[in-house]
Amino acid sequence: MQESIEGMFGKVVRQYREKRGLSQEDFADVAGIHRTYVSLIERGKVQVSIGIAHKLAVALGVPLSRMWRDLEQQLGDKSATSSRRKADR
Repeated sequence: MQESIEGMFGKVVRQYREKRGLSQEDFADVAGIHRTYVSLIERGKVQVSIGIAHKLAVALGVPLSRMWRDLEQQLGDKSATSSRRKADR
């Protein structure tokens, strides 16, 4: 089963948050969003608007472009794995 783009973005957000040693609650306070929304984002349960993505990046001290790059890298890894599976059939 292929992971959703929302789930992959959530993983990117969680990795940066944990790298900075922030709890979801502290991160939510800095980003100006509700803690439960952070949880939903990290679990890939919501589609994040560009405005919220920008708030997350600012709160994490990471350029939004870097977060997109990390997401694209994960998408590329998933595509490569999927392509290899199809080729093996």
